[in-house]
Amino acid sequence: MNYKTLYALLVAFALLTYIEATCMSQTYMQQSSSSLSGAIASRARLDAAANTRASGLAQVPTDFAKLRLAPGFLLNLNVLDDSDFSGNFRVDEQGDIEFPVLGTLHVTGKTISEVRVQIRERLLESRILQNPQVELLVLEYSAPEVTIIGEVTSPGKYPLLASRKLAEVLALAGGTTSAAGNEVLLTRAGTDTESLLVNYSRAASPNAIENVIVHPGDTVQVKRAGIVYVLGAVTRPGGYVMQEDGSLNILQAISLANGTTIAASIDTIHLLRRNADGTEVDIPVKFKKMQYGKSNEVQLRPSDVIFVPTSKVKSTFIYGEGIFTAAAAATVYAVAY
Repeated sequence: MNYKTLYALLVAFALLTYIEATCMSQTYMQQSSSSLSGAIASRARLDAAANTRASGLAQVPTDFAKLRLAPGFLLNLNVLDDSDFSGNFRVDEQGDIEFPVLGTLHVTGKTISEVRVQIRERLLESRILQNPQVELLVLEYSAPEVTIIGEVTSPGKYPLLASRKLAEVLALAGGTTSAAGNEVLLTRAGTDTESLLVNYSRAASPNAIENVIVHPGDTVQVKRAGIVYVLGAVTRPGGYVMQEDGSLNILQAISLANGTTIAASIDTIHLLRRNADGTEVDIPVKFKKMQYGKSNEVQLRPSDVIFVPTSKVKSTFIYGEGIFTAAAAATVYAVAY
């Protein structure tokens, strides 16, 4: 091997070594930069989490400003330029707070804004500060609740910080069910006698219940709609909900049951009604004449039973009690008509 060949090999080797070293350096710098960026991002996430914990409530309810103070609330008072008045104060069982120098203030039933004004006026009256700047915050509170029961999607107790409209309160429980009637019983907090019966129907105008207000602590009961039972020779026997306005006649009820069968005897059908004293009444109804408009319609009451006999069954006097038993076990259908 001559001198020129050996020199060329050495130069090539040196170039390859330099290129390899340069690539390794760039890779290391990229990895270091990536690690540093990940560390910074991780630190930022930790700081954000710490700030969220330190800030107290992550999400303030929409009606929090209307929250009325009650015994057990913990408040933070900060009077600028005078730290002697600052501190944390809890509302006692009588609804009062004992402030230094200012004395006792009754705060139950008032909002934070109202109490802040009250403290500022007390400072001005005592001539302690000429222009007091008062900050008042709620640190701890027990949210008042409203009880929603009856025919709603999710009955139970729900936080209610301030008075709201009936429609908004029912929405907290997912709205009414298909079996809901047109009456809502509203019982005021702290009493079993002060109640309000509201006519609430999905078919009615929303303005009809616009002024019905539910207060914290109230109980809202959505009553179930009445049910009538259509049994015997009909296509789909069962119980049917008297929805919306709560009215239903015999023709409508049999229509909900998909009409009578071929074997039905429709000249006379039977309306079985149980009175409040427990007695049973069998009312014959000329159904065929009713179909042709030759007989007046008969309005049904909740728990009425319509029995359509077959051609072989002409009376229900013998089977009356058995029919009521069958009605109790019938499938209930909630059909909007």
